[in-house]
Amino acid sequence: MHPAAIALVLAAAVAHAGWNLFAKRVPGGGALFVWLTAVCSAAIQLPFAVGAVLLTGEPVEAVWFLAAVVSGVIHTAYFVILQRGYAVGDLSVVYPLARGTGPMLSVAAAIWLFHERPAGLALAGAAAVVLGVWIIGGLGSSGEGSWAGGVGYGILCGTTIATYTLWDAHAVTVFAVSPLILMGGTSIFEAALLAPYALARRADVARIWRENRLAVLAVAVLSPLAYVLVLFALRLAPVSLVAPARELSIVLGSIGAWLLLREPNPARRLAGAVIVVAGVAAIAAA
Repeated sequence: MHPAAIALVLAAAVAHAGWNLFAKRVPGGGALFVWLTAVCSAAIQLPFAVGAVLLTGEPVEAVWFLAAVVSGVIHTAYFVILQRGYAVGDLSVVYPLARGTGPMLSVAAAIWLFHERPAGLALAGAAAVVLGVWIIGGLGSSGEGSWAGGVGYGILCGTTIATYTLWDAHAVTVFAVSPLILMGGTSIFEAALLAPYALARRADVARIWRENRLAVLAVAVLSPLAYVLVLFALRLAPVSLVAPARELSIVLGSIGAWLLLREPNPARRLAGAVIVVAGVAAIAAA
């Protein structure tokens, strides 16, 4: 993989693990928390998106709107499902399963749909990443009910991750949409989709903002930052390599869940993390 792509993916992993730790701390926020983060994120990203349009000097294409609308729908589903998962399960269950299912489906679809042919070492690394992620997820840590809920939402999240990874990769490569423009537009449509629901519950929105302002702003900044870095990486390396490599965030998220959230079973989760690191190293060497 291109060295710049590796650096981008590593930076994205740090940002991604960070915003998920913040999101987990607001398990009862649901769609209203997602709407607040989308509004703040859109406001933060708008100047960058406009700047990207002005710098390119190219006319705005209709396909850019299509890319942002579809991406906005998929990302909204992802964030809402993720928050629901965090309300019923541990981060160290939901997060690894979501991140593990996503690249597994992404690699398979990239090979099938885009006819990518990654090297054998890269495929072995991708398989190691997926295996490590599932070991980290284990059998849950908060009881039977939490495991059942965590698994269901984790797999649903993984499906949406694979879907938006493939769509957004298509948007920035085939449609040639700037990652800054795509992410800014996506956040705007996320906010628009959830606006009717949020505006009908203004009191709850005000409470969530008052009690969780730091978490809202952290997710609003770190979530698009992590994904923009990935989108730029996709311009330097194929999706079948970038999608699994970004799962290094699983290691950071699992360590954070242990140290900051006090979730148990650190030995098993760190063992899985070592396998993930080995997989990422194999992907980088391919």
